[in-house]
Amino acid sequence: MCGITGVLNLSGEPVSPVLLQRMAAALAHRGPDGEGFYTDRFIGLAHRRLAIIDLSAAGHQPMMTEDGRHLLVYNGEVYNFQELRLELEARHHRFRSRTDSEAVVYAMAEWGEKALDRFNGMFAFAVWDRVKQELFLARDRYGIVPVYYTLQGQTFLFGSEIKALLVHPACRVRLDTEALVEYFTFQNFFTNRTLFDGVRLLPAGTWLKVSFADGRMEGPVRYWDYRFTEPEKAGKPQEYLEELDRLFRQAVQRQLVSDVDVGSYLSGGMDSGSITAIASSQIPCLKTFTCGFDLHSASGLELGFDEREKAEHMSYLFKTEHYEMVLKAGDMERVLPHLVRHLEEPRVGQSYPNFYMARLAGKFVKVVLSGGGGDELFGGYPWRYYRAVVNDSFEDYIDKYYHYWHRLIPNSVTPQVFRPIWSEVDHVSTRDIFRDVFAEHASTLTRPEDYINHSLYFEAKTFLHGLLVVENKLSMAHGLETRLPFLDNDLVDFAMRVPVRLKLGNLGEVVRLNENEPGPKTAKYFERTRDGKLILRQGMAHHIPGEVTQGIKQGFSAPDASWYKGESMDYVRRRLFSRNARIYQFLDREVVQDLTNEHLQGKENRRLLIWSLLNFEQWCENFLR
Repeated sequence: MCGITGVLNLSGEPVSPVLLQRMAAALAHRGPDGEGFYTDRFIGLAHRRLAIIDLSAAGHQPMMTEDGRHLLVYNGEVYNFQELRLELEARHHRFRSRTDSEAVVYAMAEWGEKALDRFNGMFAFAVWDRVKQELFLARDRYGIVPVYYTLQGQTFLFGSEIKALLVHPACRVRLDTEALVEYFTFQNFFTNRTLFDGVRLLPAGTWLKVSFADGRMEGPVRYWDYRFTEPEKAGKPQEYLEELDRLFRQAVQRQLVSDVDVGSYLSGGMDSGSITAIASSQIPCLKTFTCGFDLHSASGLELGFDEREKAEHMSYLFKTEHYEMVLKAGDMERVLPHLVRHLEEPRVGQSYPNFYMARLAGKFVKVVLSGGGGDELFGGYPWRYYRAVVNDSFEDYIDKYYHYWHRLIPNSVTPQVFRPIWSEVDHVSTRDIFRDVFAEHASTLTRPEDYINHSLYFEAKTFLHGLLVVENKLSMAHGLETRLPFLDNDLVDFAMRVPVRLKLGNLGEVVRLNENEPGPKTAKYFERTRDGKLILRQGMAHHIPGEVTQGIKQGFSAPDASWYKGESMDYVRRRLFSRNARIYQFLDREVVQDLTNEHLQGKENRRLLIWSLLNFEQWCENFLR
């Protein structure tokens, strides 16, 4: 991973080299190993390097093709670059380095945007065509690596992080109030909006072109999308298991390519444990990292949140060099200003444990493997999908699933919560935002399996994407590259074709419950259902202990529900009940404080809302001047 940024002045005004250097300096944490710049009148490109493959000066960027026509700034890893290189060399391209970056720039020169279909990896990059005077931006299929852009008058800006754009005087900070409503409905962004007005996140699996000649911007144009489908003729379960094992091993081995040390997160769960099992067979004394939680003041389900014992056992089995840390109440408030500065826009749940984990791993390695993506591809959240498995129509499905994904503020109180800005945002339809996620996944829905596949699509496009953005920002805050073997192209293509019945073991019983409409019994069943990832559980049994593959799904979460109404209550009150709290320029003070008090008094569990309010207050403090 690296940091990229650039300026295209469509007015023809020369780009300031000093300003470009300042924009790159805002990304120094992403690339501590070097920097590079290119300016030519109205175009400027900058790069901060985190050296992973070919540590020599030959990997310096911006990188130019031999004929001088195409110039690249690139952030990511394309794991099949050696195969691409052989094909490009056969087409008479001469390589001067061992980097994947050079394979990318020559692939773009040879095939244009069609090259994107050939890349197996994670990336965001920009290519400047000096002949066409055209800037091309692209992002990987799944959205592992972010890139932001904005058009401010005649100035087009892009960057790996928003803070690089904010350095430019053309980019002024204003809150996007429509995005605020979207976030406080879903605790995420389903569109490409950000909290910064006019700044957009290039969607996963898309590209964008900006032409200097006519000032036209084309895109974002989608070149790839998830397609979860039921096979017309399913194979035998054993055949799927054998193919899963082959592709999973291949994916992990592909992502071990590196000229620096590679480690692995080891949470105690199945996904990271399976990756560690394969990686440790290839890397002697693999370094692994676990984060646990102090549970002295935890209660209920939170008592199972600390998985250190399981992780330590797997470290023993795989002979890893293991490091762990324990988070306590108070660690969140200490790190929040730094976290929000790096995260720039809050997404999907509490994320400060990820910040601490990346900081720990970054002390020992420059690359770490993560189990992200396994749940979304193989059906790890059955209690979500089962809420909308039997429907009268597609609109009925949308209503059910939309209602479930109201994570923070329900529609019934939205006008009251946003009273200070309601006249600006009363036209925002969050149901339409939700429904639009499916715009490119239309198909005939006749079976429960079809609706399950739509739910898998939705969560990969939204929930997983949010997790990926968070993971990238917080790992790169510490100069650490996170790789995700489950998001290997071949493995993803396979997972999307696996029959639902091989992912969810109790689908038939759930369908029966839905059809009988037993009311509260159904809701209770959904909450207790942990039968997801069936084929993955069976397949990973070859690599990790049975008590792990058959264990209950456990998310990576601190016991904040208890901490907020206990040891962290004073902090919550100090921030959200302050007379000077900045959030009340946009949110209604009385309504928000009433909702917060319901949690502090033990009446409701509003930990996600409180986390989001704390994040937004810190965001206002960091970015609104």
